[in-house]
Amino acid sequence: MVAETDNERTTPHGAGDAPPRTEGSILRQPRAVWAVAFASVIAFMGIGLVDPILPAISRSLEATQTQTSLLFTSYLLVTGLAMLVTSWVSSRIGAKRTLLLGLALIVVFAAAAGAAGDVGSVIGFRAGWGLGNAFFISTALATIVGAASGGSSSAIVLYEASLGLGIATGPLMGGLLGSVSWRGPFFGTAVLMAIGFVTIATLLRSDTIARTAPVPLSAPFTALREPAILVLAFTALFYNIGFFALLAYTPFPLGLDEMGLGFTFFGWGLAVAVTSVFVAPVLTRRWRRTGVLWATLLLLAADLVAAGALISSTAGLITCVVLGGLLLGVLNTVLTESVMEASDLPRPVASSSYSAIRFLGGAAAPPAASALAAALSPGAPMYAAAGSVVVAALIVLLGRRVLRRVDDGPEPAEVEAQAIALGQ
Repeated sequence: MVAETDNERTTPHGAGDAPPRTEGSILRQPRAVWAVAFASVIAFMGIGLVDPILPAISRSLEATQTQTSLLFTSYLLVTGLAMLVTSWVSSRIGAKRTLLLGLALIVVFAAAAGAAGDVGSVIGFRAGWGLGNAFFISTALATIVGAASGGSSSAIVLYEASLGLGIATGPLMGGLLGSVSWRGPFFGTAVLMAIGFVTIATLLRSDTIARTAPVPLSAPFTALREPAILVLAFTALFYNIGFFALLAYTPFPLGLDEMGLGFTFFGWGLAVAVTSVFVAPVLTRRWRRTGVLWATLLLLAADLVAAGALISSTAGLITCVVLGGLLLGVLNTVLTESVMEASDLPRPVASSSYSAIRFLGGAAAPPAASALAAALSPGAPMYAAAGSVVVAALIVLLGRRVLRRVDDGPEPAEVEAQAIALGQ
């Protein structure tokens, strides 16, 4: 977890500790680090993996568009709620066991989703997948930093590269395997995660990551008493409505086949990865975080309005999706960075509280978008999403007094990496 990384940074070396590592080549890493990095790529693939196969699932299982969109809802809802307990679990059973628990859950539920015979079962199994993803993602960064050679900077670059590769290639993998069968992406994920499980179980030593003091189960709930955390959490809730309206609804009006959707959302994922890893840190070094937030939120609202106006144009909608990805990458990272600096709470506790609320918006958006499209017009979900994002911008502007602390300056590389990871 993030707390484990902080613990490594602040605890002085004693007689029994390993000597500090010196900076070295990013490619000269123990096999355990490459095992966790490989599993991280696959875990982050899960974000956009199902996008290219949503229409195929709807056709094959005779499900409505709203029912199919619940694949996102169950995944996000459980991921968000699980974030409330990941710190508590990891601080008690250790990083390696938490990683293996997450991987095992993903293997089981991804395979079960691929074998399902009705859309309700797929929805339920995606919820289990979300539980596994929460445990894995919350622990992977600290594990790589703890096991890597060449210092923490090399480890963070490697982790960010894994994250970006996973976000970008997830839709492409979904399109490639989905063009054979809608079940292909689920089985493919299960096989790759099983390989990751075996390699981590074999190569990662349990004593690689320092254990931390047990985190109280109530900690993420009491964190919501902090005004700044609450403001940022509700900003993210309304923002995530726009995020997942763009991600989960647009595959239907685009009208493309699995490969067409795969390439479209590959472009989207690449845009998210590039701006979250490279652009967001540059912006927050030059401008206040709150200024970056409200300005980028308004740009995203304009992009969503354009998507609604161009809903019947395949080329126009693809352009809006990819441009939206550029903005989403910035917002994900800057929002999570802001949460980490908004209070004196431990970073994993603050991010757990924030994530639980923000994912509620993501969980509600896909079925709500489909229902609006059926009741009003194909473009209506995009206009509603734009309105929600404007509300998020207004929350930032009105809450600037309690957010003064988040504008203090740039963050160390580890905090930026934590924000990039948790922001996805």
